[in-house]
Amino acid sequence: MKWEDQERSKNVEDRRGQGGGAGGGRPRVGGRGVGVGTIVIALLAGWIFGINPLTVLGLLGGGGAPVEMAAPAGPAQAPPAQDNMAQFVSAVLRDTEIAWQQVFAANGQQYRPPKLVLFHGRTPTACGTGDSAMGPFYCPGDSKVYLDMEFFDTLSRRMGAPGDFAQAYVIAHEVGHHVQNLLGITGKVDAMRGRVSERDMNMLSVRVELQADCFAGVWARLSQGGKIRLEPGDIEEGLNAAAQIGDDTLQRKSQGTIVPESFTHGSSQQRMAWFKRGLDTGSVQQCNTFDAKRL
Repeated sequence: MKWEDQERSKNVEDRRGQGGGAGGGRPRVGGRGVGVGTIVIALLAGWIFGINPLTVLGLLGGGGAPVEMAAPAGPAQAPPAQDNMAQFVSAVLRDTEIAWQQVFAANGQQYRPPKLVLFHGRTPTACGTGDSAMGPFYCPGDSKVYLDMEFFDTLSRRMGAPGDFAQAYVIAHEVGHHVQNLLGITGKVDAMRGRVSERDMNMLSVRVELQADCFAGVWARLSQGGKIRLEPGDIEEGLNAAAQIGDDTLQRKSQGTIVPESFTHGSSQQRMAWFKRGLDTGSVQQCNTFDAKRL
């Protein structure tokens, strides 16, 4: 990716020097499950501790009201100019802001961009204590994306998805959850919790995650008209990242068997297909996973 000439977002908050966050509670995985990284802890738990990833995912996806948290000490800080990775994240976030502002304006609406919080270890959020082990996640309670950039090393080394566009895809996916929140989709899906079976809730979760993948593809399509330029191999990096975090791929790696009814994010093929659908069409209307008869 060519991103160095892109503007930097002013909506990046750097908490990395503030230490771990206090407070109890567990992050609600993003408006229900929002996070490309929600499955990372499940996979790592399976590898390191011998825990069934499905059990971990069940815990991470638990309900409960947002927890009142202590605010981080001191004013929000912007990332340092010499931090190249933080500047990359800021550039990608700014590009998502430009793209979604265009989409919302075309529909007579105003886009309210999320904040992106860089942290290390633990940090307070409106959804409970955010933990690096969760991977990136979006909290609808405060409209913030939370990211420990060490996840990118995990994505590359442990999950087999290297490359700067793979990292950009992760950010765009989380921003996609923010778009869902603005459109009221997150609240409608979360309202179904406890009213439908676990299996049906899992199916709804899959549709939520695939739509966020499609929204990431819409951003990738629109970004090509700006200062971020895609290079040969970038799209393949994004598709590979989508494939590596598919439920079937993760289950196969961690437990050797696939349990489709337990999927919460979608198969590798589904995640690639919906990302590519957004990329090919650049249309939000083409990302309606909830009305799709086949995913």
